[in-house]
Amino acid sequence: MYGYLCHTFPRPISAASHYKYSLTDNIAMQITDFELFAVPPRWLLLKLETDEGIVGWGEPIVQGRLETVRAAVTELIEAYLLGADPLRTEYHWRKLYQSGYFRGGPILMSALAGIDHALWDIKGRHYGAPVHELLGGHVRDKLLVYQWLGGDDPEDVAVAAREDRERGYRAFKFNFAREFRPIETPNAVDHAVERVAAIRDAVGDDALVGVDFHGRVSKPMAADLVERLEQFDLTFIDQPLLPEHDDSFASIAERTTVPIATGERFYSRYDFKRLLVDDGVSILQPDVTHVGGISEMRKVASMAEAFDVAVVPHCPLGPVAFAASLQVGFCAQNVVLHEQDLDLHDPATSQRLKVLEDPETFQFEDGYVKRPTGPGLGIEIDEALIRELAQTEVNWYNPVWHHEDGSVAEW
Repeated sequence: MYGYLCHTFPRPISAASHYKYSLTDNIAMQITDFELFAVPPRWLLLKLETDEGIVGWGEPIVQGRLETVRAAVTELIEAYLLGADPLRTEYHWRKLYQSGYFRGGPILMSALAGIDHALWDIKGRHYGAPVHELLGGHVRDKLLVYQWLGGDDPEDVAVAAREDRERGYRAFKFNFAREFRPIETPNAVDHAVERVAAIRDAVGDDALVGVDFHGRVSKPMAADLVERLEQFDLTFIDQPLLPEHDDSFASIAERTTVPIATGERFYSRYDFKRLLVDDGVSILQPDVTHVGGISEMRKVASMAEAFDVAVVPHCPLGPVAFAASLQVGFCAQNVVLHEQDLDLHDPATSQRLKVLEDPETFQFEDGYVKRPTGPGLGIEIDEALIRELAQTEVNWYNPVWHHEDGSVAEW
């Protein structure tokens, strides 16, 4: 499919956008146009333009539902934002969220997230400041990031872990198992536990290690497995249950000393509310591309802080999403660790950082990324390369796994 979408302003503002005053009355700057670029490996990037020449970038995406999100972003911008003042970030967030009688969920909140990224990028560039400074100022100078570890064989995973430890990473996360039946054999459980043991042994006791159940483990098995993993002094166990079972997280947390985490499939502060009130988690992992963007993620972090709950943002996507997420990480006290999937240790060869004009924008040292100081999101996109990449068809879907009896397994 053609990789990018462009619209030309002016066009009529929809009736839904009219109140007692015109959106174009007495404003210094207006949103005039937008483009969407689908680029490998699975990203959707939004370019939001203004009549003053200031451009903002966002990353609205649900992995595997790119075209659906593209349609939602287009609909929201055309109906509510063209001709509007981009600096009214909070007003636009409320309007895009609240104007629909049906709201929330992965598609609408991810579309809103990417738009919110771009609006904050414009706002920061307008004022000549990083977004985190507009959100109250930085509370840290650097932020610890973790590396994802793949592989099924314990020995292979251990080798990868040692290599990444030598590259400077001090924190790691990996999936507990692949297909995992609702009731599993002792051999399957032992194999998964061996992977955890191998990684802990490879990185040593001075590294942070998180294990992601990815919602693949059934409630009858999750509690016993969490207890069995206590011996490895884990930093957290992520998604021990599916988000559909958020009412059972507290019962898991009561049975273990391992901090329980979740959040990448929660889409607003309202989704997180039950977990906090029930004392079901020690760590929230919101994703800035799914949780309504910078505006909502900042509120989620503040709400979590009131419950003494840490935040470890989920972010396995591109540099635009990473840059947006970092803006919250540097102004929120309880953001203690951050995901990245960009090969920060070697920007010269990173395929994912090449879409930036300066692949070394994110300064990585001793497991930390330094505070970005550029205006807005703090990055500059290589737009010529983005347009070239957008000519490639991007049609990524997550694998559909099956158990040996033919039933669908959780991915």
